[in-house]
Amino acid sequence: MTPRRTPATATPAPTRHLLLFVALAFGWSWALWGPRALVAQGVLSGWPSLPEVAAFGPTLAGLAMVYRDRGWEGLDDLGRRTLRSGSRRWLLVGVILFPMLNGAVIVLLGARGAALSVPWAGEPVVLPVAFIFIFLLGGPVQEEFGWRGYALEPLQARFGAVGGSVVLGGIWGLWHLPLFFIPTQTAYYNRPVWGLLVSVVLLSVLMTWVYNHTGGSLLAMLLMHTSFNWAHGMLPVLGTDLGSLGYLVGMALVTVVVVVYWGPRTLARTTDRPRVEPPDAEH
Repeated sequence: MTPRRTPATATPAPTRHLLLFVALAFGWSWALWGPRALVAQGVLSGWPSLPEVAAFGPTLAGLAMVYRDRGWEGLDDLGRRTLRSGSRRWLLVGVILFPMLNGAVIVLLGARGAALSVPWAGEPVVLPVAFIFIFLLGGPVQEEFGWRGYALEPLQARFGAVGGSVVLGGIWGLWHLPLFFIPTQTAYYNRPVWGLLVSVVLLSVLMTWVYNHTGGSLLAMLLMHTSFNWAHGMLPVLGTDLGSLGYLVGMALVTVVVVVYWGPRTLARTTDRPRVEPPDAEH
């Protein structure tokens, strides 16, 4: 089998560049989320209502750092990766994995007599509308040009696919921290932080697995991130303690199988291993 091609990349960004990326991503988002959290906790009062642009921190930081490191050539490469789907088979894996996992947990819990609601029952038109909304405004576009568009490649180069994914997942999870103190953020407020951290680290590993099999396709990452969030909205399993536990166990099992079978260094079998080309190579 011919090795899959990854996007042309420059030498991995120095550690100080990664730290600057993290500072920019957190700085933008926390500067806007932080006051809302402090108001909700009674520390501040009278804070003005601002447009909901806090979640764009990672993408804005990613775009800024790509331009800083590689100029317009880097942004052009980022655009190419956004339009390229890579392997359609692996693109499909990224899109259907989490709906299948959520559905399996719901079926298993239903067999045990645990009732979990399906909010779109009787209104299937909600499904595609929700997917498009989440794609544009529910996380993927706001985040992926930073997490996978900028930070993942250098982290993989330093720590391997699994190690880099775990580091990125930890950063990604902590970035959400202010949302746990804002009552309107119902997906996070008064929920255990550790649950999000564990699930995001596992998600990060699985996304790298698909990323490395689609040649670094950002389109695949945008769709996979959308599918993850969409599955939790349309096939909710986190509404009960049993559902949350079942979901985390299922996600952990899938991740272990992926790491053992495809290998922690690249999350790709030897014949599928991506090849990084020099920056001036043709796409």
